[in-house]
Amino acid sequence: MLASRRGARTVRTRVEVQEHTDVGDALIRGLMRAQLGLALRLAALTLLVLCSIPVVMKIFPGLTEVTIFGILLPWWILGFAVYPLLLAVCWVYNRRADRNEQEFGDLVDD
Repeated sequence: MLASRRGARTVRTRVEVQEHTDVGDALIRGLMRAQLGLALRLAALTLLVLCSIPVVMKIFPGLTEVTIFGILLPWWILGFAVYPLLLAVCWVYNRRADRNEQEFGDLVDD
């Protein structure tokens, strides 16, 4: 008897999402809210790090005079060090967004 209830519940939840009932819409809005929150948090982190570069250069003006292979340090940071940061943020976003979608799928399939 419990197995038949569980199966009916799974089908009902999936149908509610597919037919956009109030419950289905609430589930979808929850997923969208989670994805938006993740994107905003990672965007804020990226902006914080990128905007801190000029601030650090202003606080420590000696860093702007440092050269590596004839190229000033700020150019090294802006030209090369920023890209690994952006790749890392993209990687984290993809992993966590996939996890959010997996949790949503598990919630709908339960």
